[in-house]
Amino acid sequence: MNDLKNIPITSLKGIGEKTAKLFAKLNIHNVYDLLHHFPRDYVTYESPVLLSDAKEDSIVTLKLTIAGSLRNKKVRNLTITNAMGRDNGAAISLTFFNSPFLLNILKPGSTYLFRGKIINESGRLVMEQPKVYTQEEYQKLMNGLQPSYPLTAHLTNHMVSKAMKQAVLSITEEEYLPDNILSEYALISKKQAFMDIHFPTCYEDMLKARNRLCFDEFFVFLLAIRLLKDKSEAQDTIYPMIETAQASRFMEQLPYKLTGAQQKVWEEVKEDLTSGKTMNRLIQGDVGSGKTILAFLALIMTVSNGYQGALMAPTEILATQHFEQLMDFANKYHLPLKPVLLTGSVSAKNKREIYAKIEAGDFNVIIGTHALIQEKVNYKNLALVITDEQHRFGVKQRESFSRKGQASHILVMSATPIPRSLAIILYGDMHLSVVDELPANRLPIKNCVVGKNYRPKAYEFIEKEVAKGHQAYVICPMVDENDEDSPLENVIDYTLTLKNELPDKIRVSYLHGKMKPIEKNKVMEDFASGNIDVLVSTTVIEVGINVPNATVMMIENAQRFGLAQLHQLRGRIGRGNAQSYCIFINTAENDSSKERLDILNHSNDGFFIAQEDLKLRGPGDLFGIRQSGDMEFRIADIYQDSKLLKKVSKTVDEILLEDEHLQSPKYSRLGTYLTQNMAKFIDFTSI
Repeated sequence: MNDLKNIPITSLKGIGEKTAKLFAKLNIHNVYDLLHHFPRDYVTYESPVLLSDAKEDSIVTLKLTIAGSLRNKKVRNLTITNAMGRDNGAAISLTFFNSPFLLNILKPGSTYLFRGKIINESGRLVMEQPKVYTQEEYQKLMNGLQPSYPLTAHLTNHMVSKAMKQAVLSITEEEYLPDNILSEYALISKKQAFMDIHFPTCYEDMLKARNRLCFDEFFVFLLAIRLLKDKSEAQDTIYPMIETAQASRFMEQLPYKLTGAQQKVWEEVKEDLTSGKTMNRLIQGDVGSGKTILAFLALIMTVSNGYQGALMAPTEILATQHFEQLMDFANKYHLPLKPVLLTGSVSAKNKREIYAKIEAGDFNVIIGTHALIQEKVNYKNLALVITDEQHRFGVKQRESFSRKGQASHILVMSATPIPRSLAIILYGDMHLSVVDELPANRLPIKNCVVGKNYRPKAYEFIEKEVAKGHQAYVICPMVDENDEDSPLENVIDYTLTLKNELPDKIRVSYLHGKMKPIEKNKVMEDFASGNIDVLVSTTVIEVGINVPNATVMMIENAQRFGLAQLHQLRGRIGRGNAQSYCIFINTAENDSSKERLDILNHSNDGFFIAQEDLKLRGPGDLFGIRQSGDMEFRIADIYQDSKLLKKVSKTVDEILLEDEHLQSPKYSRLGTYLTQNMAKFIDFTSI
């Protein structure tokens, strides 16, 4: 599998430079990347239905006879082709865009199969841009599940499937798992798993394939974590500390009192720092629970013991906000802090000056992004390293960060509401603290789950909130236009819609992960400073921006997200003194999606939401509700696959108990595979 990283996507038939650029937008550069671009879901091609039985606003297949001649008309640069289809006396208008060739294909009086969404336009049934099939073509599609991939503009599902068929054939890999594990988990081969995840002949085969791929992700990850733990467990620290007065004095001077949960966790952190051992602690706390102030207290204690401390944030704007807040505290409360901000956008000249002062010890608190672990950064005595939003940084990044200080104390923070039983497994190399109480002055967010017919009212509500001087987020699941089998809202088109729907004076802009870092930072800075009123975004805003003035969040196609992720997104509002509101637009018709989203309607407790989400997951909820952002495995989901995760964790512990170095004949193949692939098999930079 690893060799496939060396085979460029252009080696596949039909992919030239132009198409390769489209794949690159999805971070697909080689055959390995392509194979790990898993289907978002699967389309089943059901038997055609009669027009009289078809539901409006649903995708169906109709067997229609063309009535009369087709007509082409030009509207600016667009060619519109119209036809009328009939079955059993009922009629529907068929509309095609930029498809004039259909005049030579669809013959009056002939019968074809048309697949698309049925729309009711003032009592007239319309199907726009349906796919056209012959009986034979459609019969082939009915035999199996057809993969539906995440796409980008101008890259079709057909193009991805065609390339994927070639990629699957190029897999050659020996089995690395011992026979007893293959048997215990009833695992199919790796090659078969890739074949059946992309081109399953039935639902059961797809489940077996997914089970094998999920097992591999969890198994290698947990082995890596356990081995990392063995190396770092209970090390004597070279940065011993004593309790000092500065942190306590700072707590007394704050205009508010820490919650009971904050005080409990601070005692745990303080005990770690003064224990004589190297701290390795995770602080887990819901959005807005006050984890940052605990990080600041740890930095104050570190500095007052004569050492340096560093705080790494996932985005420049969040790093800047941390820096500004700490500077404000330092000046207001006369703290012994000399902070500096170090990010990628700092000029080369300024970086050189900052590097020199960090090495000399002139700066005792360094706040920044990944720039903090660059090779050129040398610290004088880095005793404490803190990472904010732990899941955005990798195991290896955490290791390299701690090495900057020669086994520094480690404190990581996460707002991801992972149930404790799973957190203990996933962060097995760390001690766990939970901040499970919100500050008393926080107003609970008011939530509502509504259908798409509510959109006009939602736009009016956003307009009223902006008129009060507030700001709003609108979240879409897609960046740009996607295939018609998954009609989801996208950021680009939605921004245009809002500009048309809202008054001209309301400033609307967009943000998504495919933008260049400098562009993303500019948009986030403009929103944070109030120069944008409504920000249309993908989930890229899940972490990394703190705008207390934002009081509204509207989430489109909410049923497509996991509940834990929706809760994370909602955490971007409710950060100021004004009442905040979250509107979940549910575009699904089924009762299960309504039941899931109703949990968010009645609770703002992330840990409760995560637990309830686990209970509600059924065998069909495999795609489209990924908890992206918490542990970004490529296919496994820590919530959906929690039972497998727990079982794999137990298996890993048993293997290491039997052979901790994986050198016996039984496990030698596994040991070799792990050595060669541990850092490559999973993208550790995102876990």
